[in-house]
Amino acid sequence: MKGDNSGTHYVFPKWTNLLRTGILAAAIGGGLYAMVIVTFGFSPEATDVGYAPEQPVAYSHALHVGQLGLDCRYCHTGVEVAAQAAIPPTQTCMNCHSAVRTNSEKLIPVRESAATGMPIEWIRVHDLPDYVFFNHSAHVRRGVGCVSCHGRIDTMEVVTQVEALSMGWCLECHRAPETHLRPAEFVTQLDWVPEEDQLILGQGLREANNINPPTDCTTCHR
Repeated sequence: MKGDNSGTHYVFPKWTNLLRTGILAAAIGGGLYAMVIVTFGFSPEATDVGYAPEQPVAYSHALHVGQLGLDCRYCHTGVEVAAQAAIPPTQTCMNCHSAVRTNSEKLIPVRESAATGMPIEWIRVHDLPDYVFFNHSAHVRRGVGCVSCHGRIDTMEVVTQVEALSMGWCLECHRAPETHLRPAEFVTQLDWVPEEDQLILGQGLREANNINPPTDCTTCHR
C-alpha cells in the first residue's frame, strides 16, 4: 500500500495509470490496422475474380498478342530477370505507333504521353497487398507459364483477373507445382498445351530441375 499527502492509499503506483492509456491506444491502433489490412488485402483489386478496370488506353491483348503474336517479354521486360514484370514505357508503344495508326483517336493519350514525357497512368489489375512478396523471375525461369496466373491474356480485349491470388491458391501451387510446370521455352506461349499428361510432364520437370517450392510464411511475408 502506498499513499500521498492527501492520505489516499493506492494498491499500485500512480504511474501504472499510464498503462491503461497505453493499452487503450494499442487496442484502437490495432483495430484500425486490422481494418486497413482487411479493406485493402481483401479488396476487389487483390482477390476478386473478374476485376477488369477500364484503362486510360484501350489496349487489346487479343489483337497485339493473339493476332499479331507479340511476345509478353517485349512489353514486360522484367518478367525473367526481376520481381516486377514491369509496365512498358510509352516509347515501347511508339516503337510501332510512330508509324502505325498515327491518326487513331484511341492513341491520343499515347501520343500526348510521348510528347510531354508524362507516363500513362495504367491501372494495375493483378495487385497483391504490400505485405506479400512475389518474384516473377523466380517463377517464370522455373517453368511456370504466364497463363497459370493471368489466364489466356491473348484472348482478352480487356485484361481481367481470372484467379483469386489468395494465400490458399498460392499454397496449392507450391505444394503441387507439377500441375503448372512446363518447359521454360514455352512460358510465354499462352496457347501451349502439353503433348503428354501434364502431371507426368510436370513431375519430370520438377525432379529434373529440383523444384521444391517452400511453404513457410517467410517465403511471401518478409
